[in-house]
Amino acid sequence: MRLKVLAIVLAGGEGTRLYPLTKERAKPAVPFGGKYRIVDFVLSNLVNSGIYSIYVVIQFRSQSLLQHLSDGWNFGGILKNEFIVPVPAQMRSSGKNWYRGTADAIHQNINLIEQSRPDIVAVFGADHIYRQNIREMIEFHEHKRAHVTVAAIPVDRKFAKEFGVLETQRGGRITGFIEKDPNAPSMPDDPNRVYASMGNYIFSTDMLLKMVEEDQLDENSSHDFGRDILPKAIGNAEIFAYDFMTNNIPGEPEGKLPYWRDVGTLDAFYDANMDIRAIDPELNLYNSAWPLRTSSYSTPPTKFAFDEDDRRGEAIDSVVAGGCIISGGLIRNSVIGRDVHVHAGAEIEDSIVFDHCDIGRRAKLRRCILEKNVRIPEDAVIGYDLEADKKNYTVSDSGIVIVEGTRTPLPLSSISV
Repeated sequence: MRLKVLAIVLAGGEGTRLYPLTKERAKPAVPFGGKYRIVDFVLSNLVNSGIYSIYVVIQFRSQSLLQHLSDGWNFGGILKNEFIVPVPAQMRSSGKNWYRGTADAIHQNINLIEQSRPDIVAVFGADHIYRQNIREMIEFHEHKRAHVTVAAIPVDRKFAKEFGVLETQRGGRITGFIEKDPNAPSMPDDPNRVYASMGNYIFSTDMLLKMVEEDQLDENSSHDFGRDILPKAIGNAEIFAYDFMTNNIPGEPEGKLPYWRDVGTLDAFYDANMDIRAIDPELNLYNSAWPLRTSSYSTPPTKFAFDEDDRRGEAIDSVVAGGCIISGGLIRNSVIGRDVHVHAGAEIEDSIVFDHCDIGRRAKLRRCILEKNVRIPEDAVIGYDLEADKKNYTVSDSGIVIVEGTRTPLPLSSISV
């Protein structure tokens, strides 16, 4: 029997640690890799896995995410079980609140589950950069006859305070949840790592409905799966951990380890973008058997102009999106978004540039992240003197300079959110 699967993507992440990139947008809507958004990863994983019934639950600063979903994630099909639909907070709780936690987000949309009548519900977050064949996780869930399956990955013990940590028996049965505790127990066979929940769950529908209904009656609950519901369910439900490191992606070389990154901080976000520049990248965006889908843009091809010794447009070990004009400037070890203009003599090194930026003549940028629509004036130097940069910009713990806003007014036709 082919299971009927409903996916609910929790895309309400406020992303406070990614500020100022999340000043005007939710974390899932933050640009990544030149042409994508973070939310594209979970949506692509679902669609590539043959899951086409998807609700995207949104909350904070939703306009950018809504626009992205509208532009690029409309199936436009005629089948009622093929849809990607954004869902704002329904305020169905007694206090008519916004979503108070992951479980409350499900409860406020419980009518969508009841109407769809799926066999299982995939509840996935939208905050991470990763590739996953979700069908393999569903097969594991069915093989174990589980009520709940939690995707899990080993991480360095120093990150235990940032994750829900799982205790498991042989075979994957979960015996304990420890939420964001630096003293969480390490893995039995590896004292330097803990087994972390990825925040991605497969639920048998009846058990999910029962769990969230009971949780609503608990006045002391924060209405979160990892903090409240799943710890209380141990011993009362069949809960298993799915080892993400066993996941296989079609089209990837045999033996290639699965890729997953928590991009919760500016430095982690920067590092994940830099990962895609490698000759043999850990995160492969060129696998046609498992494409990373996104909005379609009517941008022209990128153009590299001039071929003179002191005026040559070139990019080295970099990713450059469509619509760019590299007019005698040099880009090295960087990720460049759409419709970026780099003028003669400008140098961009080890940087991330979002869409619609303009880099003036002879400007020099090093280890920077440029927000959308930024104009860098001629001869500006950013990233070479961090103490001076801190007076005007946000600087991350490792010295990444985040440049916001427009330096000069942009025409309305070039401004995007």
